[in-house]
Amino acid sequence: MFHHPEEIKEPDLATQAIFAQGNLIGELAKKLFPGGIDLPTENFTVNLQTTQELLKEDKPLFEAGIIFENCYSRIDVLLPTETNEYDIVEVKSGTKVKEENLNDVSFQKYCCEKSGLKIRNCYLLHVDNTYLKQGEIDPKKILIQEDVTSQVNVLMETIQDKIDSLFEVINSSECPDLKPNPLKNATHNCKKEGCLDDLPSDNVFTLYRAGKKAFELYDKGIESISKIPSDFKLNPKQELQKNSEISNKTHIHKESIKHFLKTLTYPLYYLDFETINPVLPKYEGMKPYQRIPFQFSLHVVKEKGGEVEHYEFLHDSKEDPRGLFLAELKKVLGETGTIVTYNQAFEMGVLKECSEAFPEFKDWVENTLIRIVDLWVPFRNFSYYNPSQHGSASIKQVLPAVTGKDYSDLDIGDGGTASLKFIDITYGSVLKEEKLKIREDLLKYCCLDTKGMVDIVEKLKENVGEF
Repeated sequence: MFHHPEEIKEPDLATQAIFAQGNLIGELAKKLFPGGIDLPTENFTVNLQTTQELLKEDKPLFEAGIIFENCYSRIDVLLPTETNEYDIVEVKSGTKVKEENLNDVSFQKYCCEKSGLKIRNCYLLHVDNTYLKQGEIDPKKILIQEDVTSQVNVLMETIQDKIDSLFEVINSSECPDLKPNPLKNATHNCKKEGCLDDLPSDNVFTLYRAGKKAFELYDKGIESISKIPSDFKLNPKQELQKNSEISNKTHIHKESIKHFLKTLTYPLYYLDFETINPVLPKYEGMKPYQRIPFQFSLHVVKEKGGEVEHYEFLHDSKEDPRGLFLAELKKVLGETGTIVTYNQAFEMGVLKECSEAFPEFKDWVENTLIRIVDLWVPFRNFSYYNPSQHGSASIKQVLPAVTGKDYSDLDIGDGGTASLKFIDITYGSVLKEEKLKIREDLLKYCCLDTKGMVDIVEKLKENVGEF
């Protein structure tokens, strides 16, 4: 923030990982422009001075700094052409052209042209997610260069107005009238009253799939779900959520839950995966961002009232984990009985992708998939709903709502962190003691996911009575 930079939060692990992936793609992209020169970026003034000096070299410049009045832009690749003009190449680790990318490039073009450089064309260089690794990664094949000149030129028609609006905000002594973002459930980090951080826990932005309704209610001064007027149109699930907030009671549709429980056949196998999905494929036959399982937890209940057995796997080398992962899972998963997952699309998708890379497991995977039942269903359908879920059917919300247990005591408490920590201990320079601690934390986290599912099913049975 311009006026209060001290309030800018440090990037979390997930954001740092996004930055790191962007840097990897940036370094790979440089190989497409031989003879290119890296410019210093640590010092603003040095970056600008060096850029002006090296413009005379007629070579591709990486991270060229261009300034016009109070507008500063740094360009991934500033490419000289044979017509004494330049091309702008913006490098992104995404897999398609996004609107914000075009806005970035339009601002870069504005700065360049206002400072006297002629821009011929604008390009966006992004990742091709259909690329299949076969040997060393080829930057010419994994990266796609799209001409976005026409889209940028359209945005150039309004770029001055946008810049003027931004400076109006910067120069204002008052916080702009920004609204919470219901899609990201985030704030704009200001201290102004009414920001999402100041809203009640049952705020309208937690209303199930509220979309524009949340804005409409907020604009009317209605912040709490419990305060939504009776004549405001809500869908059945939203109405159920509202009534639950008002009564502060759990909604349980016993017949629906009984119907779900009857789909479970012993032995029961409660299964959860953890995966990595790096932008640059690490293994042969892998695509960018493809999900690679490195860990599973499996809790098994062989018969009604039987003891709970636990099996787990956590890969421990830089080799492709998929073959060993499938082999170990096959040993303990059995050939009959229900496989219980939470949001089955994830596990099913990962297994299918693995069987494509390791066809010797294809028949087994196909037989395994038909046994999967999704524990998410009764919560997604609101057959069970507790006000503490705040409109979410995520297991992170459902587990404490149903069982009272949660992830707060774990050092690794979410799948994103688990993935990043596994990458650290596998491909980073982590001390042995720390690696052992992280492996222990990974096992605890994945274990809670599956033991949590066991506990959720048992609590559902208690709520509807044995049958």
